[in-house]
Amino acid sequence: MSKFRKLFKNKARRNHYIVGIVILIATAFSFILFIQRFAYISMSKQYDGVNLEQKTKQKYERVTKVNAKRGDILDVNGDMIAGDSTIYNIYAIVDHKSKTASGKADYVVDKDKTAQVLSKYLSLSKKQIKKYLTPASKKQYQVEFGPSGRGLSIEIKRKITSKNLPGIHFIELPSRSYPNGVFATNLVGITKADDANDENSNISGVMGIEKYFNKVLSGKNGKQITKVDKNGNELPGSQMVEKKSSDGSNVYLTLNSKIQQYAEILAQTVEEKYEPKNLQILVMNAKTGAIEAATQRPTFNPTTGKGLSNSWRDTLVEDQFEPGSVMKILTLSASIDSGNYNPDQLYQSGTVEVGGRTIGDWNTAGWGYIPLSEAFTRSSNVGMVKLEQEMGSQTWMNYMKKFHIGQKTGVDLPGEVSGSISYEHTSDQAMTSFGQSVNVNTMQMLQAFSAIANGGKMIKPQIIKKIVDADTGKTTKKFKREVVGQPIKASTAKKVQKAMRQVVTKSYGTGIVYNVPGVKVGVKTGTAQIASPNGGYLTGSNNYIFSVAGMIPYNDPNYIVYVTMKQPQKMTESAEKILSEVFNPLVKRLVSQGKSQTDSVEAGSQYVNVPSLLDKSTNSALSKIKNLGLQSGVIGTGDKVVQQLPDSGQKVMPGQRMVLLTNGAMTMPDLTGWSKNDVLKFAEITGKKVTTKGDGYVVKQSVEAGHVINDSGKIIITLKNK
Repeated sequence: MSKFRKLFKNKARRNHYIVGIVILIATAFSFILFIQRFAYISMSKQYDGVNLEQKTKQKYERVTKVNAKRGDILDVNGDMIAGDSTIYNIYAIVDHKSKTASGKADYVVDKDKTAQVLSKYLSLSKKQIKKYLTPASKKQYQVEFGPSGRGLSIEIKRKITSKNLPGIHFIELPSRSYPNGVFATNLVGITKADDANDENSNISGVMGIEKYFNKVLSGKNGKQITKVDKNGNELPGSQMVEKKSSDGSNVYLTLNSKIQQYAEILAQTVEEKYEPKNLQILVMNAKTGAIEAATQRPTFNPTTGKGLSNSWRDTLVEDQFEPGSVMKILTLSASIDSGNYNPDQLYQSGTVEVGGRTIGDWNTAGWGYIPLSEAFTRSSNVGMVKLEQEMGSQTWMNYMKKFHIGQKTGVDLPGEVSGSISYEHTSDQAMTSFGQSVNVNTMQMLQAFSAIANGGKMIKPQIIKKIVDADTGKTTKKFKREVVGQPIKASTAKKVQKAMRQVVTKSYGTGIVYNVPGVKVGVKTGTAQIASPNGGYLTGSNNYIFSVAGMIPYNDPNYIVYVTMKQPQKMTESAEKILSEVFNPLVKRLVSQGKSQTDSVEAGSQYVNVPSLLDKSTNSALSKIKNLGLQSGVIGTGDKVVQQLPDSGQKVMPGQRMVLLTNGAMTMPDLTGWSKNDVLKFAEITGKKVTTKGDGYVVKQSVEAGHVINDSGKIIITLKNK
């Protein structure tokens, strides 16, 4: 028995020993793993993918971003086109636990009063605002007011702040100001915020100069670092570490505000009267290539965004089109320069067969047998085909290449298209001589025309005058005249200039309507067919791209003016007459530059600076609007103005309508006679859903004048042409 006990004890002792060894080994192994893990964390400062050093810094450091000021965009004289600005988003705290530092209530105490006050400044009714202030969840800390509470101006913010409403706060957001309103808008471009609700968000260019020079304009953000305790309170005596921001550079354009503003007025007038699907007006300094004015229609207001959905590109470089008869400037140049031009040679005008296709003059009956010297002046397609055939297709192609047709100009704008030349068939080769079967952009044509203006030297269009570092004031890039080729001789250029003058002065010239008394203008007119999506070309008297290119003066050009108009929907006048309503007054303005203002420019053609009418009495505001030569429209029964469109600081054309929103009940005005643009202003300032039917001017409205419209639902407006 004792032997058995002894054996049992020995076995138990051995088991204890084994267990002890195992525990010892496990403990040692765990300790080794712990040491390794600790060493790894110490060296890498990482745990579960989390950077512990950064986590600690985040807890005990407060990092505040210092936004760099975005550079300004200015005209050739330093006048502001685009600059830094601030907008505000409004929000309301509804949590009753929220207190100010002094212990006062920092939440909406009186919902009725708050809703009543805010309804005067936001395009929301008192009922709608009160609904926002009463969220479904009682745990909700704060509420916003949808699109109507975003992008508020400093004026509206100040008005609301002055009412001292508990719980009402604002988020300050970086923005972009365009004080001139519609002003080369598609060329200058716009910006967009990375996050429309984040005060630390950046803005970046999404179109035009704003996009092309985004990096230059943006600068580099800085930051401020302060030490805080675990509760986020700044530690006493701690030093703030600051990395300074570097402001963006200022970009000076070649645009001349006086010429540009006048071009905008002319463009707007033509758009309203004739409703073209597209309109372009360009003015280039013939000596330097500087673009002094450039506008298009449709366009949009960069401040309100109205029209943006129909004009999301810069057609001056992003659209390509068949130029039509203005191409004959290059055809005549090539024919003369290559030694193949015989002005006295007779040809049968009217129609000609080329490659199985009949090509006709605009006057299909023709003028009988006429000399080639009249082909350009009469804008004869058949005559141009004759010149192309005399040169030979290869020679003509070589000249088109010399004029850089089908090549990008490299102008400092995003999205430029190169265009193309269709040259496979004999008929296509012939058609390029009068501007069909060839696609160009507007800048390409201006560049090509410059060779005729500069003794054969072709000048690249330029839109940038200089770039100036905002911190040092030093110019980092400067505009300079750039010759990009010499496709023709100086003697050829002189002959083409004289031919362009004859288009205006000869009794059979197609450009007589462009004769400006006292100015030696030379022009070439153009009418280009528009390709049909179903093949061939569209038919109809207005389905063309009409154009005019002019040299001012013809024999020593200072300016090149190029106007194109596509498919006017209200063609109540001839295409030449419509274009002359832009070209002729613009030429008068150009030749008066540097001189005292004369009667050559119509009275009242200057822009009107919109004043601030907020808080003015309704009667005094209406009197002010009348004195400025503007129309007015009043919404509401109140005696004081609480909102206005357009906003103060904008520039508008004489005769445009200012829409005022007053305090008191929001009532429907009588819209009879208002234009569609005016109706859009009404919709924007009221925030109501408005549907328009037809075009022209208002003849009918679904909500009667004087009716309260806070809860009226959809409003239907019917328009008709006069």
